[in-house]
Amino acid sequence: MPRLDEPDLKTGAQLHVFDAVKERVLARFSATVLGISKRDGRGIVIRRISGRVWAGLLLALCVAGAQAAPRYESLTLAGPAAVVSYPLMHMAQTQALSQYTDKLEFRLWQNPDQLRVLLAKKEVDYSAAPSNLSALMFNKGQAVKQLNISVWGILWLVSRDPAVKDFSDLAGKELLVPFQRDLPAVLLDTLLAKQAEPGKDAVRLRRTRDAQDAIALMLTGQGDQALLVEPTASLLLWQAGQKKVALHRGQSLEQAWAQVFPSQQALPQAGVMANVTVAQDTELNQAVERAYAESARWCGQQPQECAQMAHGYLPQFPVPAIQTAIEKTRLDSRPASEIRPQLEALYQLLADQHPHALGGGLPAAGFYGP
Repeated sequence: MPRLDEPDLKTGAQLHVFDAVKERVLARFSATVLGISKRDGRGIVIRRISGRVWAGLLLALCVAGAQAAPRYESLTLAGPAAVVSYPLMHMAQTQALSQYTDKLEFRLWQNPDQLRVLLAKKEVDYSAAPSNLSALMFNKGQAVKQLNISVWGILWLVSRDPAVKDFSDLAGKELLVPFQRDLPAVLLDTLLAKQAEPGKDAVRLRRTRDAQDAIALMLTGQGDQALLVEPTASLLLWQAGQKKVALHRGQSLEQAWAQVFPSQQALPQAGVMANVTVAQDTELNQAVERAYAESARWCGQQPQECAQMAHGYLPQFPVPAIQTAIEKTRLDSRPASEIRPQLEALYQLLADQHPHALGGGLPAAGFYGP
């Protein structure tokens, strides 16, 4: 979104916040301290400027510049209907970036392809997204930046068979998977390949159109197991309870991953990325990272209030299901630069086994923000 100190392409007007403040400071000094006077109509003459006066003037200008942080006409936050987006919703609700913009709004996107379009059209400044998507875009030449990682556990196994408690119990069984090419699908494929044992039947993956399709199949008895992202896992279990359908929550993919990959237990799955519109504004990016972390803590400490707030954006999800999703999700916001080793371990795995999910090798140092 355009900054107020950049040219307005519609009107040709150009606002300079710092210059305006500087002119006021100079005007204040000119009449009294600097001793400026008119002489014979030939202009302004400066009679005397002491060292102390110069020091005061410079200090005033520095203070004015520090107070005149760049402002934006508006900033747009975005994200999917998932727990990673709830802190962004809270930021928009509380107008957390009022120092930088008068209008902070949140926008939902339905799938990564839609997000790519929004980013390309510069209709979104910051978005929650899978951690590989921002790296993929960066490797394709778009100067985006990963600000943080906040979600470390969000994928859950749901089954109608009480004997199916973890992923090792899925051998020879069918698993509904509403993912195609995105990060959850890559993680599942990697986990199952590592977990496969000689002589045991493989897990049969049944790709569904989307999460709602998987939920419908489970509720009507046409599916026995499903892997779902929160809050859809909690939504399925809530709806099953309403319909008296016996379903239960099994192991999370992150728990299974830690067992199979003990040296790489952390899964930095999702966080916030900065679009090219703001990626170079370090001060703003730092403010966004801090505000998001504060909102994430609020969501974790006040899950019911957070659920009620998120319900306003996601009316199709009942508040109890959203609250359960918050309680079941590991929501821990940390700057991307701080957890770069964990990110690079995941990126290296993707580069080795699923290079299409990363679009090349590891991103350069400038990718890790804020």
